[in-house]
Amino acid sequence: MRVRVLGTAAGGGVPQWNCGCGGCAGARRHPERRRSHASLAVSGSSAGPWYVVNATPDLTDQIEAWADLRPEPGGRRSPLAGVILTDAELDHTLGLFQLREASRVSVLSTAAVWRGLSNGLRVHEVLAPYTDLSWRELRDGESVRLDGGLRVRAVPVSGKRPRYAAEERAGHWSVALRIDGERGSLVYAPAIADWSPELDKELSDADCVFVDGTFWDDQEPRTAGFSRRTATQMGHLPISGPSGTAGRLARLPARHRFYTHLNNTNPLTDPDAPQHALLAADGIEVAAEGMILEP
Repeated sequence: MRVRVLGTAAGGGVPQWNCGCGGCAGARRHPERRRSHASLAVSGSSAGPWYVVNATPDLTDQIEAWADLRPEPGGRRSPLAGVILTDAELDHTLGLFQLREASRVSVLSTAAVWRGLSNGLRVHEVLAPYTDLSWRELRDGESVRLDGGLRVRAVPVSGKRPRYAAEERAGHWSVALRIDGERGSLVYAPAIADWSPELDKELSDADCVFVDGTFWDDQEPRTAGFSRRTATQMGHLPISGPSGTAGRLARLPARHRFYTHLNNTNPLTDPDAPQHALLAADGIEVAAEGMILEP
């Protein structure tokens, strides 16, 4: 299995267009600190085909940045085989509309996510005149075979609906993904509201894990001044503190342990922040955009 990190930022990216916080200001002064919306590309081999995990607003730039994701010269033969969604949030789905030039777009998600996209964003209705949009359901605990020898399984982590789908019924609105290749496995969990026994089981024997690193501590949204809610109330377990995930992540046997989906207020957006050393002491890193792994 081959994994390419396409982006590592939470909604809005780093810098966010209307924000002058320390993280955004630092990214404007130092372009190497810029982060695009969190996403991965995964393949069963170096030759593809590739699946993109979450279709972000940055999707076309994320594809163009890497030669192995670009089409072959002389035609429209993209190595992209489909999109796997962890949730229905805008920062993970708006890129679907940018794929309209494809002859066919294959989407894998839970039934709740597809219902939200269909009813709220009218994704099928909008894209039908442009491309053949197909959907495969990710059912709780059921493994789905992908091209290239991969298998993917959804692990529910939150029932939090996107704001545009607030009236939709309950369901598996946010999941972690367990992806297994012929050799190697990964768990991708960019949003975690609950570290459930089911999630813990999937993480316990994965070779590579990417975990929700949206906020450093639970009070960050309040202290940053953009919300009255805590990180936990916003559906994201923080990294540090009593409810933090760092201790659990440190105990995992995975060879690669990363945080991803960083909010622009997270001190980890600064590569010189002391929080990096605290994580490094436990063998944890912040995922770097463009890094490639073969778990």
